Parts: sequence; structure tokens; C-alpha cells
Amino acid sequence: MKTRLLNVWESVQTSFWFVPTAMVVLSVGLSFLMVAIDRRYESGSYTVFGFTPAVGPEGARSLLSTIAGSMITVAGVTFSITIVTLTLASSQFGPRLLRNFMQDKGNQIVLGTFIATFIYCLLVLRSVHSAGEEVFVPDLAVNFGLVLALTNLGILIYFIHHVSASIQADRVVAAVYQDLEKHMQRLFPEAAERECRESSCDDTGDGSAEDNYDSTCDLVAPRSGYLQAIDIESLLTMAAENDALIRIHRRPGKFVVADEPLATVQSVSCCDEALAEVLVRAFIFGTQRTPEQDAEFTIDQLVEIAVRALSPGINDPFTAIACIDRLGAALCGLANRAFPSPYHYDSEGSLRVIAPAATFAGFANTAFDQIRQYGRASAPVTIHLLETLTTVARQAHRPEQGQAILRQATMIERGSAALPEECDREDVKQRYRALVEVLGAYEPSD
Repeated sequence: MKTRLLNVWESVQTSFWFVPTAMVVLSVGLSFLMVAIDRRYESGSYTVFGFTPAVGPEGARSLLSTIAGSMITVAGVTFSITIVTLTLASSQFGPRLLRNFMQDKGNQIVLGTFIATFIYCLLVLRSVHSAGEEVFVPDLAVNFGLVLALTNLGILIYFIHHVSASIQADRVVAAVYQDLEKHMQRLFPEAAERECRESSCDDTGDGSAEDNYDSTCDLVAPRSGYLQAIDIESLLTMAAENDALIRIHRRPGKFVVADEPLATVQSVSCCDEALAEVLVRAFIFGTQRTPEQDAEFTIDQLVEIAVRALSPGINDPFTAIACIDRLGAALCGLANRAFPSPYHYDSEGSLRVIAPAATFAGFANTAFDQIRQYGRASAPVTIHLLETLTTVARQAHRPEQGQAILRQATMIERGSAALPEECDREDVKQRYRALVEVLGAYEPSD
């Protein structure tokens, strides 16, 4: 249940409607509160810093109408600018970057503020009465609307600056890296837990576990789509209750075709359809990938920016180099973290779930394969790739990490044969030899 709620919250965060809707609801409540305060105290019976904020019925209507009309106009302009920004970001950085722009809280709050002010003024306007002997002007509510209008002027200035800064390539790359770093810290434990994690990863008890179960059945995907998350806790609970072992075949982030096997359930008794249906609910599908459990999603975003920058139509190696720097920093962080064990046990210590394990080599391939392939003809990018791998090699702690780095470096060095200039090829070989020297001096720790 927790995994599903987190998945829903992730969808809400990347939507463009939640924050503005919440602010509109707050503005409705605020308008009723302000009018109630004005009804509680007679008009003109209170002062603010020695000033009595009182206006007549016609003045109140004119002021509120002017603020409401201007706010809805500014909200329309703001929405138009946002759409133009999203279009520019999609064409320059890639459509998968739209998620980052849509979850920008600054843009959501700006749009919500303008719409909320519009709704507030409309609701206060309907409370102004001047017919007959009953005259009621909510002075406090009207003047608070004026304060909101002045505040929105400052918010409009902030929005113009924020949009101009948010589409700068370096800012986009930095924002994606911050998102990547946040998800890496959540998905992977700190290096302080390395020893206990590695001991569990080396557990080979899963091989003999097959002999304890007589019945086997497959869980198939109910529909086609991206596997966004897996509720491991629910699978553990159900497996323990039914004395079963569940082997998951697909990792979050992978596209699954309908009726394709998701997992294999091994149990003592026959796995009935009711149990299979409950277990399938632990697999959450969607129309697109999300970073909730897909650690490679944000890496792919940086790779997409770099690959687009290397395309002949854009030809921006500086942006590609900035992405390589951030990818190198991410791999340095991963080299100092322990990867979770693929084996999951119940409270009694029995193996219940085996999930595909993430590896350092897999992240290294995801980070550098496409950039290496598309940047083969660019000497600055090729050289910087080797320099970044050298930096990562200095942080390596395990033999498989060194092997993954050396594999990438070897392919980069072989691909440098496409460079037309001999001096550039020599520079690449020099960086490659420096990397090999770092890896040769590396002694894996016990």
C-alpha cells in the first residue's frame, strides 16, 4: 500500500493542476473568513496602523472587478509563457524533460496565486450590498484583495526571472542532477552499511530453495506498459502467508507486454488464480517511466540532453560535457554506496522474494554507452569521457567496478580511431594510459 501511495504522490507532484487547485480551495476559505470578520465587526470600527481601510460600495466593486479582471488576464499570459517554455524544453532537451518542468513548484505556485486571487475577488465581490437600507462593504476583505494584487505584481516579476533562468542549459543539467542525487540517496544505502549488505548479497541460499517447493506458476502482466514500481513488502507478506518463493523477472523501468511473465511463484501447494491476482496487484504499471524505483530514469534524462547536444542540428559539446561531469559525479557516489541485496527475507529469516539486482556496471553502461556512440567524432567529448572515467576509477572499491570502467574506456579508445587528427588520437591514448595506470594501481579491498 505504501508503494502505491508513493506512486500516486509521484504522479500528483508532476501534475500541473494539484498546487493551483489547492490554492484555489484556500482562497475560497479565505474569502469566507474575511467576509465573516467584516460582518463580525462593523465597517470602520477597526484601524490598521492608524488607517481606517474603508471604501464605498461602488469603490469596492470597481476595485475588486479591476483586480479580478487583471489577474485572470495575467494568469492567461502566464499559462501561455509556460506552454512556450515546455515546447522549447521539449525540442531542445527532450520530451522526457517535460516532467521536470511540470513538477517545478515555482511555476505551479505562480499560476495558482493568480487564479486564487481571481477567485477570491469574485467571492468577495458578491458579498458587497448597497440596495435599500442594507449597505454592507467588507472593507477588510476588499483591502486584503488589494494587498494580494500588489503581492502578485512581485510574483509576476519573479516568474519572468524564473522562466528565463530555468531554460538555461547548465541550470537544466544541474536540476536533473539534483533530482538524480536525491533518488540515489533514497534507493541505495550509505557506504557505512557496505559490509552487512555485501554479506547478504553473497548469500547463495536461493539455489537450494527450489527443492523445498513442489508447485510452480507464472504471474503474467495484465496489460502492456512500463513497470513503474513493485510493492516488495506486499509480496513478502503474501509469500510468507502462503509459504512461497517469488522470483521477479523484470525491474522497474522496463516495458512489459501484456501476458508476459512478471515473476515465477514456487509454493508447496498449487498457486490458485485468486492468489495470482493478488500478487499481480503488487506490480504497478503506467504509460511512462518514473524515478520512484527506476534508478536509471534520471540518468537517462542526462544522457538524452547530452545526445541531443551532440546532434548535428544543435552541435553543443559544452552541454554534453556538463552532462558527462554530472554523470561522473553520480557514478562516484554509486561507487561509494552498497547496492541492496536481491534477496528478501521474511521476519523468520526465510527467503521469500528474489528481485533483479542493480549493478554498478549496468549504471556505467547506461551513463556512457550512448554518449560514447554519438560523441565518437568529437575529440573534446571523447577526451572528457576518459578524464571523467579516470575520476570515477579513483573512487572504485570493488573489482567489478574497475572492470566496468575499463570496459567503457577500452571502447572509447578504440572508437577514437574515427578522429581525423593524429594529435587528437594521441591525446585520447594518453588519457587512456592514465586511466589504465589508475586501475592498475587499484587493489580491491577485502
